Amino acid sequence: MKYDPVSPERVQEILARLAEMYPSAKCALHHSNAWELLVATILSAQCTDVRVNMVTPVLFKKYPTPQHFAALKPEELEPEIRSTGFFRNKSKSLVGAAQKIVNEFDGKVPDAMEKLLAVPGAARKTANVVLGSWFGKAEGVVVDTHVYRISRRLELTAQNEAGKIEQDLMRVIPREQWIDFSHRVIWHGRALCIARKPKCVDCKLETICHAADKTWSTVETHKNAKP
Repeated sequence: MKYDPVSPERVQEILARLAEMYPSAKCALHHSNAWELLVATILSAQCTDVRVNMVTPVLFKKYPTPQHFAALKPEELEPEIRSTGFFRNKSKSLVGAAQKIVNEFDGKVPDAMEKLLAVPGAARKTANVVLGSWFGKAEGVVVDTHVYRISRRLELTAQNEAGKIEQDLMRVIPREQWIDFSHRVIWHGRALCIARKPKCVDCKLETICHAADKTWSTVETHKNAKP
C-alpha cells in the first residue's frame, strides 16, 4: 500500500503520541489576561519565550493596562523591551495596538479573528495564540518556528510559508485538536525535536517519523522530509 503521510490513521497516531508526551502542554508565555498575552506574543517575535517572560513582569507592573500603553510614545517603551530585539518596531506595534483597543474596542482585546487582525502587530500567528490560549477558540493553527520545522519533518506539509503550512495543517488535523497540537509541537521542539540535533533516540514519534535529518532511526528516512 502506498505511503500516505497525511492519512487520518497516521495523523491520529502522531496526535496520540504527542498527547502522551505532553499531556498538559500550554502556552509558555506568562500572562494573566488577554492584553498581557497579546503583548507577550508580539514581543516573542524573533525572541525566546524565556526572554519575554523576564521582560513582561516589570513591563506590566509599570504599565498594567492597555490605557497605560496607549498613553505612551513608542520611544518611551523602547528601553523596557530592548532585550527582546526589534524593539523599535515592537514599541510602535504595542502602542498602536493599545490605542486601537482603547479607541475602537472599549479597552478590551477582541475575541474575533477579523478584529484581531486589525490590531497593529497582530498577524495570524499572534491572533491564533490569543484566540486559542485565552479565549479557547480554534480559528487556526499557530505556526511558530517549531511548528514550521516539525510539521515539515513529519511530512504533514511540504510548504515553506507559514500561511500555507497553516492551511495544510488545518486540512489534516481535526479542529478540536488545533490548539493542543500547536502547544504540544512547540514543547516538543524545545524538549526533543531540536533544530540542529534532534534527540530521536528519546522520541516516541521515532517509529513513524521519516525525517531526513534524524540523528537515529529504526525506519527508512525520506529525503524530502526536512525542515
